[in-house]
Formats: sequence, C-alpha cells, structure tokens
Amino acid sequence: MACKFVLLCVVPCFLLGCGSVKTLFGSDESIRRDLKKQRSYCDSVTRVYSGVAFDLCVLNAPPNTTSGVPSGFVPIFFFDVLACAVVDTVALPYTIFQQSRAGSLLLR
Repeated sequence: MACKFVLLCVVPCFLLGCGSVKTLFGSDESIRRDLKKQRSYCDSVTRVYSGVAFDLCVLNAPPNTTSGVPSGFVPIFFFDVLACAVVDTVALPYTIFQQSRAGSLLLR
C-alpha cells in the first residue's frame, strides 16, 4: 500500500520536471530561456526525442543548486531521462513531423 502511495506521489513529480513536457507543450522561447538560465553548453535541441535532449542539455550545464541539476541528484535525474524517453517515444510521430517542418531548435 505504501509503495503505491509513493508511486502516485513521485511519478507525477518526475513528469512535471520531465524535459518532454517542457519541450512538447512549451514555446521555443521558453525552452531557450530555461536552458539559458541553466547556462547549458548546448547549441541546439532536436525536436525528435526533445525531452531527452533537453535533459541532457541540463546535465551538460555547470552544476549548482539554484538551477540545473545539483551534483548529488544526478543518479535520481537518470530516472527522469528514462521517463522522458518513454514520453518521447509515444510522441515520435508528432516530433518527426515537427522536425521536418521546423528543424532543430537553435539555442544561440
């Protein structure tokens, strides 16, 4: 019973922070702003598997506690990347269309 309660509380928290949710439902400008705030070194984010790409860009930012992923949370962040991979796979037909229509999202 406690395991179900933990899953019901933890899984939505991961999905709310999931890069797929941000990239599929957010505007290009909000994605640019988020990655700029986190000081990511990425130059672009592909629209196919954009959530995974977004999360990897966040991991590619300098670690700090105010933005990005604090260094102690990197193992936990791994599960968020896996959740994004699942969501991105479901959204694959839409993101392939978006990639062919608009290309990758340029951050610089």
